[in-house]
Amino acid sequence: MGFAGRGDRMSILDRSIAKHFVANVLMLLVILCCFVVTIDASVNLDRYIKNASKLARENSQGESALRTGLVTVFLVADLWWPRLIQLSTHLLGLVMAGAMGFTCSQMARHREMVAILASGQPLTRVARPVLLAAAALCGVQLAVQETVLPRIAPLLTRDTGDAGGRTMTATSVPLMADGRGNVLMAGTFDARGEDGVPVMTGVVVWAVGDSGVKDRRIVADRAMWRVREGVEGWDLEGGVEESRRLDDSSIRPAVAVDRFETDLTPTAITIKRYGGYSQCLSWSQLVELERATRESRGSDAQKQLARLERLRWGRIATVVTNLLALSITMPFFVTREPRNMVLQSLKCAPVAIISLMGGVLGSAAEIPGVPAGLGVFVPAMVLAPISIATITGIKT
Repeated sequence: MGFAGRGDRMSILDRSIAKHFVANVLMLLVILCCFVVTIDASVNLDRYIKNASKLARENSQGESALRTGLVTVFLVADLWWPRLIQLSTHLLGLVMAGAMGFTCSQMARHREMVAILASGQPLTRVARPVLLAAAALCGVQLAVQETVLPRIAPLLTRDTGDAGGRTMTATSVPLMADGRGNVLMAGTFDARGEDGVPVMTGVVVWAVGDSGVKDRRIVADRAMWRVREGVEGWDLEGGVEESRRLDDSSIRPAVAVDRFETDLTPTAITIKRYGGYSQCLSWSQLVELERATRESRGSDAQKQLARLERLRWGRIATVVTNLLALSITMPFFVTREPRNMVLQSLKCAPVAIISLMGGVLGSAAEIPGVPAGLGVFVPAMVLAPISIATITGIKT
C-alpha cells in the first residue's frame, strides 16, 4: 500500500506539472498570435477597410460605418486564422522554452520545489512531465503539418487584399523552365480553376526540339491540367505550334497542337510562384515531388531534390532540436536554491535562441559534402551531448 500511495503522489505531481506547462504554452501562443495580428491590422488597416468597402459595393450593400467595421474584423480574422496555425508550428520550440520557465518560476514562487525536495524526490522529477508534455505537443505539431497545413495551403498564399477569398487568387506565371529545358509562361494561372481543374490562359511555350535547342514556339489561349492514359500534361485550347529550320531560320507553317506534356505540374508552378508553399506540403506530397523531379532529369534536379529532402527530414530534426533545446534551458530554472528568476531568464534567453536557431538554420542551409537528409540532424548531434550534460548536472 505504501508503494501504491507513493505512485499516486508521483502521478499527481506529474499531472500537475504537465497541466501547468501545457496551459503556459497555450497562453504564450495566444499572446504572441494576438500581438502579431494586432501589428498587422494596425499597419494594413486602410487596405482592410478598402477591401471591406469593395465587398459592400460588389454585394450592392450600403457602406455604413458599422457594416464596414464588422466586415473589416471578419477580413482580418479570415486572413489570419490559417496563418496563425502555421505560425504556431514555427514558434512552438521558443514558446515551450518560455512556458517551461514560467512553470518552474511559478513552482519556485509557491515553494513547490521545496516540497518536492522535502518529500525525498530529486529535482530531475520536474523534467520528466515537462519533456513528456513537450513531446506530445511536438507530435501535435507534426500532425498539423501533415494533415491541416496541406488542406489550407492555398489560403496561406493570400495577401491582405485577398482577404475574404477562399483560395489563392489567379496570378501570372513568369518564365519557368521544366526539367527538359522547355520554358513556359502564362498570363494567368489558377491552381483551383474550374471544378478543381487547374487552368492557365495566355500560354506561351518555347519547347525543345529533337536537336536539343528551343526551335518550337507553342501559343495557346487556354490550358487545363489533365491526365491521359496515366500521363499528366496540359490540354491546350487554341494551341498553335510554330517551328523554324536550323539551316536558314525560316518559319515552318503553323500546325495545331492540343497537348503539352511537362513536369511543370500545378503544384510545381505554385511552389515556384510562392516561395513558402512547399513548407505547407505533407510528407507524401514532398515524396511525389521528389519522384517527379528525379524523373525530369533537369539541370537543377539535384539541387531541387536536396531542397525537398531537407524539407522532409527538417521537420523531424526541428522536433528533436526543440526537445534538446528545452532540456538545455531547463537547469536555469530547476534549481535547488532560491534564485532571481528574472536574472535566470536573461541568462537563459541567448542559450535558447542560439539552440533553436541552430536547428532552424541546420534544416534550411546546405552543408557541403553532407547528404541533405543527414545534414539537417547536425545541430541535433551537437546539442545532444550538451543536453545530457546539463540535465545530469542539475543539483538535487
